[in-house]
Amino acid sequence: MKRSMPILLALLLTCGSGARATDFEDTCAASSSYDLVVGADALVFERGAPAPRRVEWRDGRLRVDGVVVRLNTEDADRLGLFARELRALVPKVKAIALRGLDLATGVVRTETRRLATSADTRAEVDRRIAAHAAELRARIAASTSTREWQAEAFERDVAGWSADLAPLLVADVGRGAITAALDGDLDEAVALQARASELGNGLQPKIERRLRDLRPQVEALCPSIRRLHELQDGVRDGDGRPLDLLDIGAARH
Repeated sequence: MKRSMPILLALLLTCGSGARATDFEDTCAASSSYDLVVGADALVFERGAPAPRRVEWRDGRLRVDGVVVRLNTEDADRLGLFARELRALVPKVKAIALRGLDLATGVVRTETRRLATSADTRAEVDRRIAAHAAELRARIAASTSTREWQAEAFERDVAGWSADLAPLLVADVGRGAITAALDGDLDEAVALQARASELGNGLQPKIERRLRDLRPQVEALCPSIRRLHELQDGVRDGDGRPLDLLDIGAARH
C-alpha cells in the first residue's frame, strides 16, 4: 500500500484527519511506497515489497538490493540532480512542519487556557506546552528518516499532550466546580465539569482544521516534487525493473 511521499512525511507529523496524509498527497498527487533516509553521504529508499526493496545512491553510484547498477551517463546525471534537488527540498519541508507545529501549539494553548480556572494552572499549562513543542521542534530539526513520521505520529503526539495536560486541567476545573457547588451554583459546577471533558474530545479536530492553512505552502512545493518525479522516472535497476521512487497521479481538489 502506498504511503504519503517520503519527503512530505516530516510535514505529516502535524497532520490528522482534517489535514491528513491523503489530503496533502492529493495536493501534489505524489506518493511513494518507500521509506527514505537522507544521510550525510547517501540517500536510501527502502520498502518491504515488491522488489527492488532497497535503493541506495551514494558517491554517484546506484546500488539496488546490494548490487551496484551500471548506469549510462544520462541516468547517472539525472539521479545526481535528483539527489541534489531532493536535499534542497528537505529544509523547505521542515520549515512547513515547524509552521504546522506552531499552529498546533497555538490551538492547544488557546484551548487549555480557556479551560483553566486559575493563574497558576495556566502558567503550568503554558510551561508544559512549551516543553512539548520544544521537544518536537528538536525532533524535526534532527530528523533524517521518514520512519520517524508515520501517519500515526499525529494521533500519538496529540494523545501524549492530552495525557500530560488533562489531569492538571481536570483537577483545576474540579476545584472550580466544587467551589461553584458550595456557593450554590450547580449549573456552573456542571458546566465546568463538561468543559474538562472537552480537551480529549475536541482538541484534535480543532488542530486539524487549523492545519488546513498549510495547504498553500504545500502547493508551492508541487513543482519541485514533479521535477523530482521526472528526474527519476524511467531509471531502472540491473534487472530492468523501474525504481519508481516517486509516483505522480492526478491531483484531486
